[in-house]
Amino acid sequence: MKNISNLKDRTKKIAAILFGLYPEAACSLDYEKPHELLIATILAAQCTDARVNIVTRDLFRKYTSVYDFAGANPEELEQDIKTTGFFRNKSKNIIGCCNKLIKDFDGKVPGNMEDLTSLPGVGRKTANVVLANIFGIPGIIVDTHCKRLSGRIGLTDNEDPEKIEFDLMKIVPREDWTVFSNCLVYHGRAVCDARKPKCENCLIAQYCDFFHNNRREMNKGGVK
Repeated sequence: MKNISNLKDRTKKIAAILFGLYPEAACSLDYEKPHELLIATILAAQCTDARVNIVTRDLFRKYTSVYDFAGANPEELEQDIKTTGFFRNKSKNIIGCCNKLIKDFDGKVPGNMEDLTSLPGVGRKTANVVLANIFGIPGIIVDTHCKRLSGRIGLTDNEDPEKIEFDLMKIVPREDWTVFSNCLVYHGRAVCDARKPKCENCLIAQYCDFFHNNRREMNKGGVK
């Protein structure tokens, strides 16, 4: 069991560095309306935000409302979103999600976790993205970057995204939940690569378990 007090102190130092490095850190999905962010986040599962933004550029022109998506032809929508991967399941979820929005929420995106996660294709990660960016409610957003970095750094021992979320909620101040998550995403893209992390360029390396545990390999060019 990790010492929560020590983790809070280490996380505070990490956050101060990351907030300074990435003052622009924010959701990188393009949207104008609440339902567009909801759909874009569903599409972002196992897909890059950059690819989703390419797809939604035309998608949101073709389907301009929740009602358009609810009445979409499944096969046609599949083709519209095909390049995001898992397109059959995503098409089914988007149509089902929008129909439930119309049936249960008067066509509006709800502003609480329970209602959001009742929608097809919406888990806690997607719900937290919507709550944070549409309603200003702080949330830990556990995407692939957040999962990888929080494990590498040593902020959690868990692999399950929901357990990681609750672990981070204990050690990051509530008001910083969203920005801390976004900064982990930015740092994951810029420095902490999945296959080859640039530990030699990492300003939070001194607080990272991965760096310390692999320091010998990282310094192969030095004295043997």
